[in-house]
Amino acid sequence: MARLVEQRGHTALLFTEHTHIPVPPAGETPKDQEGGELPRRYWHSYDPFIACMAAGAATTRLRVGTAICLVPEHEPISLAKTVASVDNLTGGRFEFGIGAGWQREELRNHGVDPARRFAVMRERVRAMQEIWTRDEAEFHGDFVSFDPIWSWPKPAQKPYPPILVGGAGPRVFDRVLGYGDAWLPNYGPGILERIPELFRRAEEEGRDVEVIVVSVPADPGVLERCEKAGVARVMPWLPSAGWDRIQRAMDAFENALADMRGE
Repeated sequence: MARLVEQRGHTALLFTEHTHIPVPPAGETPKDQEGGELPRRYWHSYDPFIACMAAGAATTRLRVGTAICLVPEHEPISLAKTVASVDNLTGGRFEFGIGAGWQREELRNHGVDPARRFAVMRERVRAMQEIWTRDEAEFHGDFVSFDPIWSWPKPAQKPYPPILVGGAGPRVFDRVLGYGDAWLPNYGPGILERIPELFRRAEEEGRDVEVIVVSVPADPGVLERCEKAGVARVMPWLPSAGWDRIQRAMDAFENALADMRGE
């Protein structure tokens, strides 16, 4: 699949993450964020970093990454090494999409209080940034604390791979501007209308941030609205299905892009 995405001229292939899905009480079905039935693919997914390494090894130009890595479910010193290793071994082609997670029992199974997940993510990201950029890294916070350490490799991209901050909550721009390089929301009502606020705040803070929108439908009108809103990249979800369905989904999206461009 990675070779196909690269051959068709696309920029990147990003992989999702759930380490597991807790089994619901007897007689109940697992639910998504909106209360709908959770698809089976949520607990039938590869480790995203191993998938990124496989995709990166099979290609030469394709960027690979996470959309998203659930940072509160990872120990930060080990995660920093994983990210740096994948970025190094792919020749600087890794993109680090991150999020705090929404499945509360999944977070609790990792020893994380769901109410503190965003604070945990902030500290772990900042601790990793220290590890990636310093020969002797040290960090002391409420959730992460370590005295000076040595850890190599450092990422191939400097100062580190792009950090794409997922989510669409009311404080997401604080996180993007606090420790991210781009906003990575799912397409949905009101998303494009929020982009001017992000760009305004970034300009006020002297920051340069991008917007990458995922789960974009194969609709020329939607793609045109994304372009006019200043979205740097649009990405569809590929189905967790057989080869034919994947190619049909790619065909539909590419045809919508061609229609939007008048080709």
